[in-house]
This record gives sequence, structure tokens and C-alpha cells, in this order.
Amino acid sequence: MSANDANRTILVTGVNGQVGFELTRTLQGLGNVVALDRCVLNLADLDQVRRVVREVKPGLIVNPAAYTAVDKAEADTVEAMRLNAETPGVLAEEAKRLGAGLVHYSTDYVFDGTKSGAYIESDAVNPQNVYGKSKLAGEQAIAAAGCAHLIFRTSWVYGTRGKNFLLTMLRLGAERDELSVVSDQFGAPTWSNTIATLSANVLSQAVVGQGDWWQKNSGVYHLTASGATSWHGFAEAIFEFSNFGKKPTVKSITAASYPTPAVRPCNSRMSNDKLFAAFGLTPPTWDAALRLCLAK
Repeated sequence: MSANDANRTILVTGVNGQVGFELTRTLQGLGNVVALDRCVLNLADLDQVRRVVREVKPGLIVNPAAYTAVDKAEADTVEAMRLNAETPGVLAEEAKRLGAGLVHYSTDYVFDGTKSGAYIESDAVNPQNVYGKSKLAGEQAIAAAGCAHLIFRTSWVYGTRGKNFLLTMLRLGAERDELSVVSDQFGAPTWSNTIATLSANVLSQAVVGQGDWWQKNSGVYHLTASGATSWHGFAEAIFEFSNFGKKPTVKSITAASYPTPAVRPCNSRMSNDKLFAAFGLTPPTWDAALRLCLAK
């Protein structure tokens, strides 16, 4: 799994988060998974990050941990930048020192959302909020460190744990008869399990790949569910697929009528074509994955 040797220890951060929780399961069999939560690895403490990585000596670092409170980040710039930019940079430096590979997760929010079609990896970035700027800075820090790396940009992440749109809708739907949801922002709701499963599929190829696998494949990839919908469409599908008792009425509103501290892109659609070309993987459609997530 290492970029340069047979070291099969995999260090996973943020294991209590949506994606980290799933990764600790999907990565089984690819190596000795060392999954650390914030009690052992405080990612805001850069000295501790360096110390722990040097103690574990992983051949692969998988970093799904992030500062994800998009609106809060507008007033908490220092902490957002620390966790989303500085920490990934340190992990990348340590990966370079060890000759290890690094897998990191980024976001559709690195784009401004003005493109009419799906974004590809080479499109110009132009984040419109602090969260997006911090995630872009993390991408740039990793590239600058020069380690073997895969950066997966994903979007609209949800799952059955943590804080996300799915769980918010289920909670509010049980409390209210009518909900108002934005219908003029578009993207691909992506199940945390989809992200973890596809990541493991890619890394299984790294395990059996030739010695130059990381050199050939390092870079940025888009990894989202296939297809797209609006937040309004996502909400309606949640209530349809969850066999909700008395479904609330989902009212369509514009983003302008529901202002938030952080500006969000109107178009978050991203193409997975590069992912398929490099690894032969096609993510499931967003609605098919949602059905699986909600299956009892």
C-alpha cells in the first residue's frame, strides 16, 4: 500500500465521522487498519499529528476528517483553515517523509457554481465561502508537499450518523406538516458508504498495482453519486424512499429566500469520467444509493 514499499498499515483519521466510520469497514483486508478518533489524534494539534504519524509509520494515510460546519466557518476561519488546510499539509509532508500514500477528501465547494454543465477536475476553481477556500488550500498544500496522493472531491454527503441533510429532513419531517427546501441549487447527494466503498475499490487496485501505480495515478478526482437533483428533489426522495408515515408537504423555495452565512454554489454537479477512465469505477445514481441507505 505504501508508495515505495510493502508497508500495509493504513492510518485512518476522523473515524467517528460519516465517511471515516464507513472507511474503517470497507478498508478491511487491504492492510492493518489503525483507526484513530480525536481522543488519540487531535488534528488541530499539528505537533501531535506529526508525532502520531511517525509512531504508527503507515504505508497509507486516509484522511476523511474535516471541519464541515459550512456556515459556522464564516466566523471561525482560523479553525477551518487549521483543520482543512494546515493539517492535510502536515499529513502530506509526513507521507512524503515516509514514502507513504495519502488519500484525502475535498468538496464541490471549491467551484463557484456558475458553469452550466458538470465540472471536471481541470476546471478553474473559485470558492465562494470560507469552507470552500479552506478545502482548496488543503488540496494545494498536499500538492505542494509532493507526496503520492489521491484527492477525491465529493458533494452533498449524507449517511445514517452525524449531522447531514438526510437526518435533518427525517427529524423535521416528524415534527412538521410542511417544510421549505431550496430548489435552485443542484448537485449529487452522495452516501458516505458510496464514498468509502469506491475508495476501497481504488485502493485495492493500488495493492495489486505495479511499483509506479501511485506515480501514474496521483492527482485530483471527482467522486460523487451519478446524476443530480436539487435539495428539494433530495428531500422529496427521502420521504418517498423512507416509507415515512404521514409525509410532510415539501415546499419549493429559492436560495435567495433562504439566506445563509455561507454562499453556496447553484451548480455543484461534477463529472466522474476521470474516475472511470483511471479505475473503471462508475458510482451508483444518487437515488439508487439513497434507497440502499434507507432500506430496512
